[in-house]
Amino acid sequence: MPLDQQALIVQLKDSNPRFAALYLKHHQLNDEIAKLEGPNGAGYNDSVARLKKEKLHAKDEMQRILEECR
Repeated sequence: MPLDQQALIVQLKDSNPRFAALYLKHHQLNDEIAKLEGPNGAGYNDSVARLKKEKLHAKDEMQRILEECR
């Protein structure tokens, strides 16, 4: 990730409540998915698939916000 994008993410986390909420949600979902799947991915199921879609949606929304701010 380029440094300018990292700086923009840090700035948006501090100044944009929607971006900050999406960022937090994305990382919480990532942690939950990792816990459910386990170290070898054997815990994959419909719940994990749903969480991954939710995580992707949050990432897509964050990307839209990033693009609007460039």
